[in-house]
Amino acid sequence: MHSQYSESDWKARDKWMKVAEIFQIAKIQIGNEVADIGCHQGYMSIRLADFIGETGKVYSVDVREDRLNKLNDIASKRGIRNIQTILGNYDDPKLQENSIDVVLIIDAYHEMDDYKPILLNVKKALKPDGRILILEKLKRKMIGKSRQEQTIGHTIAPKYVENDLKEAGFEVIAIEKDLGYWEEDPDKKIWVMVGALPQS
Repeated sequence: MHSQYSESDWKARDKWMKVAEIFQIAKIQIGNEVADIGCHQGYMSIRLADFIGETGKVYSVDVREDRLNKLNDIASKRGIRNIQTILGNYDDPKLQENSIDVVLIIDAYHEMDDYKPILLNVKKALKPDGRILILEKLKRKMIGKSRQEQTIGHTIAPKYVENDLKEAGFEVIAIEKDLGYWEEDPDKKIWVMVGALPQS
């Protein structure tokens, strides 16, 4: 398991992961209902839960029950009660329709072979003014490679994700191509993209 996913390494991750900026880009507010898809042990979920407060709710989705059990333990020890863990399928995060303000997919999108059905399920789950934020790292040595080569190398370029979002019926409303470096490694640049439902 990558070190930045276990709780003991979260403080180190806080130094390079610009959490406050990510929340600002996604326009997350106190009281929001937010989904964290591919949550692992809950690094982002715990920070979301603190940020949105007790009137908000975090839906932490992963395909592995052991990760969700660990997240439940961490939340319980910290006295956090506004997180609900969900065991998702690889093609379906199992979120209720029209219930979510913001969906976050943090360093997990490149792992999703079933990205098309996932995006369509996210679309159904979002409220009419909801948003999806995808954060990834682009490894320097993988720039210009095919999508398949990139995803095998645990990375993905913004152009592929932008195309995916548009194909799924989202409007891309924000792209930030330089949000620092993953694990402070200058060969792994962090980027984020925000999609929204078209406003009729």
